[in-house]
Amino acid sequence: VPAGAPLVVFLGDSLTAGNGLAVDQAFPALVAAELARKGRPIRAVNAGVSGDTTAGGLRRAEWVLSQRPDVVVLALGANDGLRGQPLDETERNLRAIVVMARAAGARVLLCGMLVPTSYGPEYQEGFGRLFPRVAKAENVPLVPFLLRDVAGRSELNLPDGIHPNAEGQRIVASNVLPELERLLGAGEAKSR
Repeated sequence: VPAGAPLVVFLGDSLTAGNGLAVDQAFPALVAAELARKGRPIRAVNAGVSGDTTAGGLRRAEWVLSQRPDVVVLALGANDGLRGQPLDETERNLRAIVVMARAAGARVLLCGMLVPTSYGPEYQEGFGRLFPRVAKAENVPLVPFLLRDVAGRSELNLPDGIHPNAEGQRIVASNVLPELERLLGAGEAKSR
């Protein structure tokens, strides 16, 4: 990968880390490989930490941003939802990460998440609305649902039913790729 290729940091949790898989099977590596195949290489950093929440991501943000990424793919929130964290806290953390990333000169791609009804339909609906609201308020592009076409499909997940298997990760990569390509293209247009 050329030294001048855009640096893209994927700040996330076990879904980003590729829990249970080799790192080259996780969606950040798959996205990077597809972009390289298309002649648009990136330097990808998988900053996925299993079990991480938006609060943990916020604590790690300064370190991640010290790498001076061009783009941050923000894929946190699943663990907040699974643990029933207060929605306003999750939203505040996501917005703070976006603000920090922008201040460091990075563009942000937010990846949305949905949760099951474990904490009731009101929480589920509120959680689902949180990501589009952050994207609109902070004027950042949004992947509406990171696990679209993967969540709840046993053949695309590991036996735990939560983490995508290798095929599931390929679908997750295809969910992220179009928005990331648009964001990278916008950056190239700006730098000309």
